[in-house]
Order: sequence, then C-alpha cells, then structure tokens
Amino acid sequence: MQGAWDDLALFSAVARHGSLARAAGETGLSAATLSRRMTALEARLGRRLFLHGQDGYATTSEGRELLERTRPMEAAAAQIAAWQDATGGAQRVRISAGTWTALMLARDLPQFWSDDASWVPEFLHCNNEMDIARREIDVGLRASRPTQPWLAGRAIGQVRFAVYARPGVTGWIGAAHDAAATRSAAWIKKHNGDAITTTANAPQIALAMAEAGIGAVVLPLFVGETRPALVQQSAPIPELAHPRWLVSHNEGRHEPAIRAALAALSNYLEALPI
Repeated sequence: MQGAWDDLALFSAVARHGSLARAAGETGLSAATLSRRMTALEARLGRRLFLHGQDGYATTSEGRELLERTRPMEAAAAQIAAWQDATGGAQRVRISAGTWTALMLARDLPQFWSDDASWVPEFLHCNNEMDIARREIDVGLRASRPTQPWLAGRAIGQVRFAVYARPGVTGWIGAAHDAAATRSAAWIKKHNGDAITTTANAPQIALAMAEAGIGAVVLPLFVGETRPALVQQSAPIPELAHPRWLVSHNEGRHEPAIRAALAALSNYLEALPI
C-alpha cells in the first residue's frame, strides 16, 4: 500500500510538470527511475496515463482525471507535513510573487509585518504560478483571477506599466533568450524590436542598465516612480495593465497564520499609492 501511495505522488509530480527532468528536481529521483515507476503504475492500473514525446510527458484524458483525484491527497499530505513541522513559535507562511512584487514586499516588509506577529513570511520568487493545492506556497500574488475551484482570490488594485529611461536615451533593453517570458518583454520586442541595443536575462539587471543610460525599459509604475535616475517616457500602457490578485487555498486561508498574513497583505496592498 505504501508503494501505491508513493507512486501516485510521483505521478502527480510528473503530470504537473509534464517533464521527467523537472519532476526529478522536485522528487529527488532520477528521470530514469521516474520513467520506470510511471511505466509500472500504468501497467498496474491498466490505463495509459501519459503520451510520451519530444514535448515531454503529456497526460491523457485518464491521466488528467487521475491528477484531479490526487490533488486532495497532496493537499492532505502538505497539511500533515506543516503540522509535523510546526513549533510553538510563529508559523512560516510561504508567499510567491513575480520579480517586482516580490522585491516590493521584501522592501516594505516592516509596513505589514513585525517580529512579534503570529506568522513569518517566507518569500518564493517565481514568474510562473506555483501550486497552492499542493501547498508549495500558501499565498500567491497573481495577475489573473484563479479559476480552480479549490482556490480563493481577491482583486486588490491594478498594476500599470510604462516606459522608463534616463533623459535623452533612445535605445531599448530587451530580454535575452534565456530570460523568463514576460508580457512586458514581449511588448518591447513587438513594438521596438528594431531599436533593441542590448539584452539582459533578469529584470533587475535590465533596470540597472537603464539607470546607467544603456537603454529604455518597461517597468511597473510602483517600481519606476521610485528610481530617481529614470524618467517616465510614456503614458501607462493599456495592454500591459492587469489586476493584482491575492490568492490562497480555499480551506487553508482559514488557518490562523495564513488568515493573519492575508489580512496584513490586504491592508498593505490597498494602501499602495500607485
């Protein structure tokens, strides 16, 4: 029975990532071991769960159905792990956000948290959505409304973007080939691709280069307006604007530490001037 539970957890990792290599990074097992375990699981269940190809391990319809059935198991396992790890002190609450929001939260931490609070923030920077159902994180700051029924979300304000550069600068800083795919990088390439003079593979580096006068960048207003060396060069760009969603697990949000963190973050975000 233990092996069956373990194989379902491994299946969930492979199905979510769609890749043996990425699932190996999560589980600590080799890709070859995961491949053998998935083949054995398919044989034991008598169902084809994956389509194997150059694009990785895509789930079949039966695989997707099984993945939905494993989500409550993973959520329960995460809750047990959190209970097991809990101490008498403040509980860590894992918060994920994109680059600029994560930096803003870290910078303004004293505005919404103090060391005598019942929770301690643990920041996980990620431009892709992390899995709240599996409790990889407890709270996510996202750009869109959650669609999964096990997630709860609240829209708080809007994030707006504009072009920033030093006065007189005409070139642009684009995204390197290995940079995270962001909407602002795509906008620069679409509208100013011919004027890109150099690239960076991280937005923080692009910001530093813009402040040095290398080229223009697209930044959220809450970042650009705090950089004295840069001047806003455009009106807010309508196609890049998006709401800011505070997302949590529908059941996990009632846990005392997560509830306190959500309240603190809500108050902080609602008070932002930009």
